[in-house]
Amino acid sequence: MEKKKNMGVQALEHCNAGKYQLNSFMKYFKRYHPLYVLLLPALIYIIIFAYVPMYGIQIAFKDYRASFGIWGSEWVGLTHFVTFLKSPNFVQLIRNTLALSIYSLIAGFPVPIILAFMINEIQSPKFKKTVQMITYTPHFISTVAIVGLIGLFLKRETGLLNILFTNLGMQGKDFMADPGSFRTIYVLSGIWQNAGWGTVIYISALCGVDPEIIDAAKVDGASRLQKIFYIDFPTIKPTIITLLILNVGSLMSVGFEKVLLMQNSLNMETADVISTYTYRLGILGGQFSYTTAIGLFNSVINAILLLTFNGIVKKVDGNSLW
Repeated sequence: MEKKKNMGVQALEHCNAGKYQLNSFMKYFKRYHPLYVLLLPALIYIIIFAYVPMYGIQIAFKDYRASFGIWGSEWVGLTHFVTFLKSPNFVQLIRNTLALSIYSLIAGFPVPIILAFMINEIQSPKFKKTVQMITYTPHFISTVAIVGLIGLFLKRETGLLNILFTNLGMQGKDFMADPGSFRTIYVLSGIWQNAGWGTVIYISALCGVDPEIIDAAKVDGASRLQKIFYIDFPTIKPTIITLLILNVGSLMSVGFEKVLLMQNSLNMETADVISTYTYRLGILGGQFSYTTAIGLFNSVINAILLLTFNGIVKKVDGNSLW
């Protein structure tokens, strides 16, 4: 009887705690409901374009035929996954995708952070806005235009880089046709295009630095580098860690458009990645089930990387996504 009584008390306490949390949430919702209204379009967008399409994931486990529909197509289980794992292109695709992603992460991730520190140290507001505008502008240039500019700049006969090499007595080179140059061209052009835009979130985080702490550091004789290392960096460290975790969690998701536009028959050895491979086979080749299986495999690997790296960072540093 005593045991049942204790269980009843615990159930009552749990129920009361649930009611308290619900009441607290309702009070919070009433107070900040305009913000939830602003959030609503984004939630609707995510539901329609991210969650609803998940219904189609099941064709990765079927031999999909449009005439039969999703439910009418034959169930084949993990056949498409096994086919991809045994494909002669599997190792090359994984290697190219990871190499391009890791290269971009190592070379590109620190650049917006360093640039944000530099912009934050500019004293003149007018010059600061000018620098920000110049560094932000490339982000708004379309991918097609960026690849076109790369082609003009690196063209063998009339490209500026090859003209410079020729004037220096060096031999010109067709960089866009060289498999060894593809990754460097992709990464460096990406840094130029997105570094300025990437500083936005870091500059916003730096605005949270207490001016009194900066004034105290100046009084104590701290240099600019000391201020950056001991005040600015610790302030934006949680932001850096969060973005790093998200970047690691998308290592297998290389940008599709730019890679496809930069591809040609001569650089496919390093330029062919999972996203372009699925485009060729899925959209152009009509192998919908097979490419859906590849996409699902890609997403699962990304999820594993995200969970693993988040766990490691949480144990080492204490900061994490959850």
